[in-house]
Amino acid sequence: MNPVYDKLLKCYDSFKRKIDFQPEVAIVLGSGLGDYADDIRVEAELDYHEIEDFPVSTVPGHAGKFIFGYVKDVPVVCMKGRVHYYEGYPISDVVLPTRLMKLMGAKVLFLTNASGGINPSFTAGDFMMLKDHISLWAPNPLIGANIDELGVRFPDMTHVYDEDLQELIREAAKEQGISLKEGIYAQLTGPSFESPAEIQLLHKLGVDAVGMSTVVEAIAANHMGMKICCISCVCNLAAGMTDNPLTHEEVQEAANAAAPKFKALVTESVKKFGAALK
Repeated sequence: MNPVYDKLLKCYDSFKRKIDFQPEVAIVLGSGLGDYADDIRVEAELDYHEIEDFPVSTVPGHAGKFIFGYVKDVPVVCMKGRVHYYEGYPISDVVLPTRLMKLMGAKVLFLTNASGGINPSFTAGDFMMLKDHISLWAPNPLIGANIDELGVRFPDMTHVYDEDLQELIREAAKEQGISLKEGIYAQLTGPSFESPAEIQLLHKLGVDAVGMSTVVEAIAANHMGMKICCISCVCNLAAGMTDNPLTHEEVQEAANAAAPKFKALVTESVKKFGAALK
């Protein structure tokens, strides 16, 4: 058996022994949304350490557990604390949680993240819905022997971010009076912030925001046939856009400040997703 798939099945078996819950929507909580689980009608929690061979986040501000419960009567699983490639895990481990949530039963993957703004019209605190992405230097999680049980060898990437879900997010933002940008996101490996020259390159490529996660998770979820959407919180302007040095603390502070609107947007979007899935 493929060792990557074997590990995934072991994690799934570990989950099934402890949790009896089938989510419809999987939510990955990025920086600033860590306490979003407080607004969920929680049915169960599962610490990452309780899952055999499961990768554990080491980033400050990222807790490490799955939250199972309901958002407006929609059954969800929330990943409170994601794993990043820069933490030293193989890329198959970085996307293992995404694959596991699909096996749990989730049909929709709702990704969130904190990013650096490259589009000159963006300011800290803006929300950007992903229309497309560019992956730079992070390994494609599908490299290696294809796991036929999960998906096809050469998955189409034309519409990774589901257009129907995008429209529902637009409606939710409008109803909440929240300004919503749209654009292209690029994932670089991190953990160092990008250099001004790299940001200039990304700008020339048409990138609107940059971060250190999300794209590899979207690729893995798309491979498995999930419907995917993503909202990024622009927490700072990228290197070279201002004279200020970049810090993780700055990102965390901006994400925390934007959190109330972010939570409202996620909640109303999930409510609409649930209605659409019925």
